[in-house]
Amino acid sequence: MNNDRRKQINDLNSQLSTLRGKLEDLKGEFETIRDEEQEYLDSIPENLQSGERYSTSEEAISNLESAISEIDDAMSSMDSAEGSINDAAQ
Repeated sequence: MNNDRRKQINDLNSQLSTLRGKLEDLKGEFETIRDEEQEYLDSIPENLQSGERYSTSEEAISNLESAISEIDDAMSSMDSAEGSINDAAQ
């Protein structure tokens, strides 16, 4: 591989690394929102736990947990891609 393509690969890999960092930040923000929603859910009195607000909150927490899991999967895939990219640049 010539130096120009190697430099392009390294530049793109740097962008990928930056993107992964942004995903980590977003994941943290989603986790904070999920935790706040969980606190709200936990504070609902027992006699209101069969209501619509309770089920809506439960569903929101479940969806946020799914999103967080998907972000984890994306970051894992990005780690694999970075390894392959590093191998290609050698």
